Amino acid sequence: RGTFSVGPQTADVLIIGAGVIGASISFHLTRHGIKPLLVEKSDPAAGSSGACDGLVFLQSKKPGLHLKLALESRRRFDGLADTLGKSIEFKNPGGMCLIESEAELAAMQLSVAEQRASGLDVELIDGNEARRREPCLSGKVIAATFSALDAQVNPYALTFAFLRAAESAGARILTGIEAKGIEVASGKATGVFTENRRISASVVVNAAGAQAAEVGRLAGLEIPITPRRGQILVTAAVPPLLRHCLISAQYVAAKFKPELAAAGGMGFSLEQADSGNILIGSTREFVGFDRRTTFDGIRTIARRIAPVIPALARVPVIRTFGGLRPYTPDGLPILGKVAGLEGFIMAAGHEGDGIALSPITGELIADLIATGQTQFPLEDFRLERLRERTAGAVSESKTIAAESV
Repeated sequence: RGTFSVGPQTADVLIIGAGVIGASISFHLTRHGIKPLLVEKSDPAAGSSGACDGLVFLQSKKPGLHLKLALESRRRFDGLADTLGKSIEFKNPGGMCLIESEAELAAMQLSVAEQRASGLDVELIDGNEARRREPCLSGKVIAATFSALDAQVNPYALTFAFLRAAESAGARILTGIEAKGIEVASGKATGVFTENRRISASVVVNAAGAQAAEVGRLAGLEIPITPRRGQILVTAAVPPLLRHCLISAQYVAAKFKPELAAAGGMGFSLEQADSGNILIGSTREFVGFDRRTTFDGIRTIARRIAPVIPALARVPVIRTFGGLRPYTPDGLPILGKVAGLEGFIMAAGHEGDGIALSPITGELIADLIATGQTQFPLEDFRLERLRERTAGAVSESKTIAAESV
C-alpha cells in the first residue's frame, strides 16, 4: 500500500474506507481513467473485510432485487483474478443449504421457487442425495438445496488485489488517516478534513462499512447502518473434508417463515480454505463496536455444528475472531447519490454480503461517478428509501392510534 508523510491536498474522488468495497471502487474508477484517493484510518481490510468468511453464496440472498444484484456480481468473479493480476483463491465448488426440519423444508420449497424466478439455478434434493454429494453430513440433514453457482474467495487476497491493481493504475492510498470532518458548501460535499489537513474533492464516497454512520454524521447525515457482530471459529488444517460451501437453511428459511427465527436456535456457515482450515460461523449480535469473541458465542457455534458434521468434533479449533457486519434495517446496501448533498456517494451497508457484492458495487459506483449512469438501477438502494420507510411506519402508527381513539 502507499503511504504519504504530508499527502495530497486535492482529489477528484476521495473514498473513505479501504475495505473490499472501497478497494473495488478505487480499482473500477481507474478503469475510467480516474485516479482516486482512498483514505483509511487503520489498515486495509482491518474492518469487516478482514474478519469474515469468504463465501460468495447466492442462495442466502433475498429473491428479487438482492439476488439479481448478487448474480451480476457473481458473473464478474469469473476471470477476476486474471483482470487483477493476482490470485484471489477463488473457487466454485457449488453450495448447499442444509435442511434439518419439516418446517425448514416447507420454507425452502418457497425459497427455491422464488429464487428460480429471480434467475438462480437451484434445486431441492433429499437427505440421501445430500449425503452422497457431501459424505460428511449426518442423518440430521433431511434435505438440502444446491446451486452450482455458489463459490468462495479469500477476502484478504481479494481486497489487496483490488488495491494493488488500483494503485498500479494511479490510485493513491493513505493509511492511518482518519476523516475528522466533511466540508459542505451550498449543499455540496467539497472535501474532507483529517487531523492535520484539508483535502478538497469533487466527490466524496462513504465506503466505511460498519463505521459508515459515523462518517455520515460528519456531513450532517443520519445513516441507519448498525454494527452487527459475527463470531467465527477456525479449525486446524485438515485434508479435504468439505466438498461444497455450506450454510444452514435456517438462515434462508427465516426470511419466508419468520416464526423459525423467533423459535430460537442459530444457523451456521462453513467453508474450507485452500490452506485446509475450516471456517465455521457465525453469531449475529448487536453489541455496538465490540469485536471480542465470547465463550458463550463460540460454544454455541461448536455445539450447533457438531451434530450436523460429526467429523468436526475431532478437529481442534486453533483460533476464533469476531467481525462487525454493517447492518441495514431491510438487509440491502445503501448505494448511490444522497438527496440534498451533491457530491456525496454512499457505498456501505452490505452486512454479510460485502465480499460477494464487491465486484458489482465497485463497478456501479465507478460508473455512476464517471458517467452519471449505471447499467443496474440503484433507485431501490438509495438512502432515502429507509427514511421513507421509517416515516411511513410512523405515519401508519399515528393513523392506527387515531382510529383507536
